[in-house]
Formats: sequence, C-alpha cells, structure tokens
Amino acid sequence: MSYSIREYHDVEDIYARLDALMALPPVPLRDEAMKRYLAFFDGCPASKAMVDEAKRFIPGGVQHNLAFNYPFPLVIERAEGPYLHDVDGHRYIDFLQAGGPTILGSNDPAVRAQVIDVLKSVGPSTGLFHEFELKLAKEICSHMPAVEMFRMLGSGTEAVMAAIRVARLATGKKRVVKIGGAYHGWSDQLVFSLKIPKTGRFEAHGIPPRASSLTDEAAPNDLASLERVLRLNRLRGGTACVLIEPLGPESGTRPVAFDYNKGVRALCDEYGALLVFDEVVTAFRVGLEGAQGYFGVAPDLTTFRKIVAGGYPSAGGLGGRKDLILRMAAGLESGKKRAYVGGTMAANPLSAAAGYFTLKEIEKRDACAVAGRAGDRLCAGLKKAIAERGLPFVAYNQGSICHLETVGAMFIKMDMLKIVKVLKEIKARKAMMEGYGAAYAAEGLVTLAGSRMYTSAADTDAVVDDAIARFSRVFDNVAAAQVKKA
Repeated sequence: MSYSIREYHDVEDIYARLDALMALPPVPLRDEAMKRYLAFFDGCPASKAMVDEAKRFIPGGVQHNLAFNYPFPLVIERAEGPYLHDVDGHRYIDFLQAGGPTILGSNDPAVRAQVIDVLKSVGPSTGLFHEFELKLAKEICSHMPAVEMFRMLGSGTEAVMAAIRVARLATGKKRVVKIGGAYHGWSDQLVFSLKIPKTGRFEAHGIPPRASSLTDEAAPNDLASLERVLRLNRLRGGTACVLIEPLGPESGTRPVAFDYNKGVRALCDEYGALLVFDEVVTAFRVGLEGAQGYFGVAPDLTTFRKIVAGGYPSAGGLGGRKDLILRMAAGLESGKKRAYVGGTMAANPLSAAAGYFTLKEIEKRDACAVAGRAGDRLCAGLKKAIAERGLPFVAYNQGSICHLETVGAMFIKMDMLKIVKVLKEIKARKAMMEGYGAAYAAEGLVTLAGSRMYTSAADTDAVVDDAIARFSRVFDNVAAAQVKKA
C-alpha cells in the first residue's frame, strides 16, 4: 500500500521553528509591494461586481467560509486539474483543491464523464436505493482497515454529530473530548476552541452555554494533557469518545508525534472511551487506507466529509466497527435503541457514484503517492526559498498537505490575564496573513487562508516549480529590514 507521506517529519524541530517564529514580531510585506499586489484586484472587476451584488442576497457575499478572501472573493468560472480560472480571465495554480478532497485534481475528466452517465440514467436523486450506495460502501470498507460498515451522510458536521450520538449510546457516557484548535464541524457542541487552543466558546455566538457543557479540551500533541482530562471525567460520569485529527488539528497544522495516535488509542482503552478519527482530509489523501492505515492505529469510529465524493456535493459519512455502525440502522427494530440520523440527499446517486469512481481512479493512478511527491517538492522548494532570504517563515508538509507559516496566526498562546493584548495580536496577525494570501493570489496562487496548500496528482514537476517561483517573488517583497532588526 502506498501513501502520500514518504518520510514523517520531525515534530520537535517544527515546533522549535514555530516557537522561534512566534518570538519575533510578525514580518509584513513592504508597503509598496502590498499596494502593488492589491492593485492586481483592480483587474478583477467582474469578480468584484458579482460579489458586491451577492452581498444583497447572501450574508457576507459568499456561501462558504473558504471563499472569504482579502480584499474580496474571486469568482471562479472554470476548474481543470491544477488550475482555476476566474471570470476576469486570470489563471491560478489551485492549491485549495476544494479544501482538500480533490486528490486527482479539480474536475477530473475521467470521473466527470462517468458521473454524467449516471446523471443521464437516474438523475441526481430518487429518494430510493441505488447501486452506487452499495458500491461506494464496499469500496470504502475494502480500503479502510477499521471500517467494517459505512453510513453515508450529507456532510462532515453530520458525520461528527452521528459519531458522538453513537458513542454516547454505546458507552452510556456523555462527555466528549476534542483537541484544542481542531475543527470538527459547526454543531453546537463542537464550536469550541476552534483554530487556537484554549479559546473555549470564543466563537460560540448564538449557542447556549449548556450546549458545550459536556465538551472538554486537551492540548495538542500532549498525551499527559489528554489523560488528565480523561481521569477527571472518570469522576464526572466518564468519557463517551475522544475526537482527533490523526495528523493533528487543522489538517496537521499543529502536527503530532508519530506515536501520538497509538498513545491516544491506549488511553481510550484504559478509560473506556471510544476513539474517533476525523479523517476529513486524510482519508484517501494520505492513502486509500487513510491515516489509520499509515499510523497502524484502529479507531472505533471514522468520520468522513466531502472527500468521500471526490469533491462532489452532499458528502460525508461515518464508518467503523460493525456493532457500532449498526446502531444507525435505518428503519425501526422493536426493543432496540438506535442513534437517529437522517438526510434525504445522503448517498444520492450523484455523490455516491462520484465517490466510487474517484476511489477507483485514485487506486488506478496511485494518486496519493503522486500528490505526495508534489507536496514534497513544493515544501522543499519553499524551504530553500525561505533559507536563501533569511526569513523566519516555517514550511512543513505531511505528503500532499503543505503548511507555510509566515505570521503564525493560529499559534498565538491564550492568556486570559492579558486577553486584550492577545485579541489585538490575533487581529493583527490575521490581517497580515490575509495580506500574504492576497499577494499569493496576485501571483497566480490560490491557497487556503494563505497558510495551507493541498497538492494533487495533477501537479506535475513543472507546475510545482512554477508555483515555487511565484511564492519566491512574494518572499522577495518581505520587509527584510524588519527581519534584520528582529
């Protein structure tokens, strides 16, 4: 079995370099360079006009958080492999890849052709059973070591809600532990310590405090912290489940040691909690066996999101041990309690077929390994460009998931005694990160929030080398005098 990660990174070295970055004041782009980059967007009048009109009908002007970009969202009219094209005629190298699920590249023609055939024959949805529900479930179970059964749902948020419901039903316990900074969807109970650890209910507007009263947080990459929470919870009725991203919070932005997942597995067994792997990005991107195969750790439950449909809509799901997944069986069985889940559009023909064909193409092309080599090449090029310019930036990757920290906006340490200062720093670093993201876009690069890139099997050496040259041009415009002063 091949994986996208050929060599696991040195976590201690990454955190040491991140600490060094955070010890310095954030380094912006030079004012004249930032003005020049923002002037690029004057050449995007069609995008701006459409988003301005959209603000009259859509809150914020876009329907998805990923589309919020500074100074305004770009409107994409065409996607193909490693590229996106906007309505103003600009082409970008696509390192967003729909937030991670398109490991083959955007709008893969082989998958698209087969999906069109399904649409012609059955349409997007019937509300009844069809063959691709079975085909996709069998395909997922054949690859993922800890998935004996799979129930498809409409989104990742729904998948995590279902996992918690199943865990509480199976264990008879109520408390849920997540890792600080991780994102597991937007359900009431998990809008808690998002992006930055120890921020608690900072973003829980409109959510009653009781909704997250049974949610606990452990520190990232810290087994001792997790055990302290589990030990305390034993006195409070026990822990139903521990939710983790196996590469670390935010798709490995806060990476974990290689043996971390085995340590979590052991703690869950000791304290009687179910282990839930959120393989939102890692399933079928790290490898067809997911992160659970790569690390050799079997979670009790695995949550999936849009990657189970290869980037096509209405996709998510929950897999795991048969005895647990059977608790979500459709219909009613007298005398048996079940975890109620639903969704008329879940496992519709369009999404299920797209997922099945995508997995078949990934296997045929060894796409995870190909995308991983592109990620290695991109990260090596970024490291070289950073070192040549003496910049404090940090680049690292887990195969096809690449990270570029220029200002460390998510690595600010919370201090409630200095909360005003901390909030001011968060705002300043976030604004500077958005500035870097705008500069990358002006250079023809689409990234996730200016700090994360997903490579795909469509990223040839030529595409990656072109991208490195474009990033390097941005680095040439860093306020070097401030770096030397710091």
